[in-house]
Amino acid sequence: MNANWWGLLGERFKELIGRVGDSEELSGIVGSATDHHAAPYAITEELVAVYRMHPLMPDQFNFFSLKDGGLIQSADLHQVAGNRTRSLAESMAMADMFYSFGIAHPGAISLHNYPRLLQQLQRDNGEVFDLAAVDVLRDRERGVPRYNQFRALICRERVSRFEEITSNRRWADELRRVYNNDIDQVDLMVGMFAEDLPEGFGFSDTAFRIFILMASRRLKSDRFFTKDYTAEIYTQLGLDWIDNNSMITVLKRHYPEVAPALYGVENAFAPWRRLAA
Repeated sequence: MNANWWGLLGERFKELIGRVGDSEELSGIVGSATDHHAAPYAITEELVAVYRMHPLMPDQFNFFSLKDGGLIQSADLHQVAGNRTRSLAESMAMADMFYSFGIAHPGAISLHNYPRLLQQLQRDNGEVFDLAAVDVLRDRERGVPRYNQFRALICRERVSRFEEITSNRRWADELRRVYNNDIDQVDLMVGMFAEDLPEGFGFSDTAFRIFILMASRRLKSDRFFTKDYTAEIYTQLGLDWIDNNSMITVLKRHYPEVAPALYGVENAFAPWRRLAA
């Protein structure tokens, strides 16, 4: 992501010297020429498919006090969703909510970790359905290739054994049984949840390849990130504001009381410091 924005020469070089010609590799996509690559920009079915990451959602939420770290209340996924969200948000300080989410960890994107309450999701209109089944069905109905064919189309090698998808022998046996020993029938989402992750990754290499492609395309197709990313459009103050701020500075500006929980934290999307109860 840093290379997308600043280029391989990095932020400091671009700040001091500026762009090096039209090279996206050296100076990043931002500020380069706009290019739709033969088709108008759109969110593709492939991106929607790899973005099926509901295991990130917990079944239970705990809300803590920023002042002393004490537990304020707990609520399940149903209680924080839909038309119940506003009353929950109004029941505590917003800074306490940010702190609670900041110290929480998301669920692992893997098999056997789909939220139970999403498997019996009750909508505000009373309808109940299994979102896990719907996720699989949507990919099938929309013509998204199954896992093995998807790998081939993004220039990854096809797998011939279930053990090539996952080193977890129990998962491999389960996949073999569920898909009647036909590896080409494994659904994309299921295969990605089973896939062994590269070191340091939170999701599969298969998903990452689509993310990095679409993240680049999203910048390259938007004139406000490319040819019109200029002081004439944004003002120099605006460009400096973008360069010199982060999610941490935004949080501290609006809710300065969260600063102790962010002390020493370089990325607001990494776990915050837990304050002592």
